[in-house]
Amino acid sequence: MRIVIALGGNALLKRGEPMTADRQRTNVRAAARALAPLARSHELVLSHGNGPQVGLLALQAAAYTSVEPYPLDVLDAQTEGMIGYMIEQELRNLLPRNVPFATILTMVEVDPADPAFTHPSKFVGPQYAKTDADRIEAEKGWIFHRDGELFRRVVPSPRPRKIFEIRPICWLLEQGVIVICTGGGGIPVMYQPGDGPKLAGVEAVIDKDFASGLLAREIKADLFVMATDVNGVYLDWGKPSARQIHETTPRELRHHTFPAGSMGPKVEAACAFVEKTGKSAAIGALAEIEAIVEGDAGTLVKPGV
Repeated sequence: MRIVIALGGNALLKRGEPMTADRQRTNVRAAARALAPLARSHELVLSHGNGPQVGLLALQAAAYTSVEPYPLDVLDAQTEGMIGYMIEQELRNLLPRNVPFATILTMVEVDPADPAFTHPSKFVGPQYAKTDADRIEAEKGWIFHRDGELFRRVVPSPRPRKIFEIRPICWLLEQGVIVICTGGGGIPVMYQPGDGPKLAGVEAVIDKDFASGLLAREIKADLFVMATDVNGVYLDWGKPSARQIHETTPRELRHHTFPAGSMGPKVEAACAFVEKTGKSAAIGALAEIEAIVEGDAGTLVKPGV
């Protein structure tokens, strides 16, 4: 099968962990051990999150005051290379030496009229105490929202419209290459008005699950998997009545409401993929990825009959 696997933040940096290269390397190594068995029998296309990494790069850039900090689209590109390098290297260490890999910088078009630009909502970067968040907001004009007991920066999260590198991604897959792309939702770009189309980057972050779902549709994937830090989709999450959904359809899922900042985008991306392709999507824990692909773990979203 051709499988798109979107790696959640837990594959790179767990909540509360220090944002060090060694810690990210340790987590990526664990992800690679889970993914390697699938790479031996399936075509794999991997995407990943990048919120903490983008935030860290922004802070590091801001510390050097001789030049203006780099914008988010450039930081997105940097994280695609950094994280892709780690994933590619750790998988290479587990698979035969003749298995080819490629990490692709991936530009994704967004609509300048997307309402997300007037309602920033996507968390990026580390958490801050209220006093620190207020200070940074005053200094840099960033917008902060509460994230649990602390605060994190939020930026616009427009919907993806087009993946510019989709043709070279398909060409690589035809040659048996394991492709890592659309990292962090891709690099957000848009055409600027004026004398002829002018492509430019955007100060935004595209939701990884929505972009990965678009990727899965465009490359005609047989299965779209979102690997996260919980073992599936739950009803009544956090309550004594909580229960996991093991198998469902988009129609059944749409009868329920899920948190916008966590499971909501994953459910929506899964439903869209299934409805538009007639194929299946799954959501579950990275540690159970083989069982998820076999349909024995996680939450499987199938076409309705």
